[in-house]
Amino acid sequence: MQTGKLPLALLDKLLAKIEVTDPDVILGGATGEDAALIDIGDRYLVSKTDPITFVTDLIGWYLVQVNANDIAVMGGTPRWLMATLLLPEHTNEETVENIFAQLREACTKLGVTLVGGHTEVTKNVYRPIAVGAMLGEVEKERAVFTSTAEPGDRIVLTKGIAVEGTSILAREAACKLENSGISQATIQKARSMLFTPGISIVEEARIACEVTDVHAMHDPTEGGISGGLVEMAHSASVGFVVHEESIPILPECKEFCEVLGLNPLGLIASGALLVTMPASGVSTFVHATAQQGIKAYEIGQVTPPDQGMKISTSKGLRDFPTFARDELARWFDE
Repeated sequence: MQTGKLPLALLDKLLAKIEVTDPDVILGGATGEDAALIDIGDRYLVSKTDPITFVTDLIGWYLVQVNANDIAVMGGTPRWLMATLLLPEHTNEETVENIFAQLREACTKLGVTLVGGHTEVTKNVYRPIAVGAMLGEVEKERAVFTSTAEPGDRIVLTKGIAVEGTSILAREAACKLENSGISQATIQKARSMLFTPGISIVEEARIACEVTDVHAMHDPTEGGISGGLVEMAHSASVGFVVHEESIPILPECKEFCEVLGLNPLGLIASGALLVTMPASGVSTFVHATAQQGIKAYEIGQVTPPDQGMKISTSKGLRDFPTFARDELARWFDE
């Protein structure tokens, strides 16, 4: 199989065979949903695990952010993290110390407690692999699902695309980008996107839950905005139409993708939040996020399932582009 996420159809088949008999499991494994929910009395425990496999630079920082994001889009507050680090045999002590420092710093910034995990050196990996298991909490009435997007909802995207993918390319493909004529200043700016605007969506997810009637939230990670929208539509059994000119593609992302032959719609997109809400809530959300220095854009709307997944372009309505795997994974394999 190719690197990247499993195909949705295969994942559906695998998850359908898992029998959940514990009544305290409110939400178990489901395609499109970002985390599990477990009833612990007066609230839900939000549980998530996610690995970092594309990058080694700042791997500890990435690990905290992507796991916290998936807690936040369920309406939850990230609280506790366990981290597993698998390190190749040539790893030195300085590298391990740096990763632990990244974990500590990122956890402190988000108010997360690092409660344990596992670390080992193994001959079975050729570069560091990090896997996080994060727990959070959410009040029962405030839990948000991907599967509850409704026809008529407006689709809103924060920051732009693709923050994470652009930052990774700036770090992993710097020589090729510079040799193609892209300035060092542009590459350096893209590298810093990990922090500015940042790949955390915890703040905008919190704002959405506080100021609007959120119907669904999703974190478009691997597979980009395309993968995120497809997963949301699949989970909620809906369609959507997105307006091409409304999708905020970051200038650096567009420039990098043109040089490397990638499509920004399929590029790993942590840092952006997908939200669906009634049309009446959009302006309130856009204003509230702007007050915190976060841009938000209405990019389309949810439609009935029989209308399919579409993109409105200058040449008319077309099927929304989908990708067998993330464009970054494809680039790494070339």
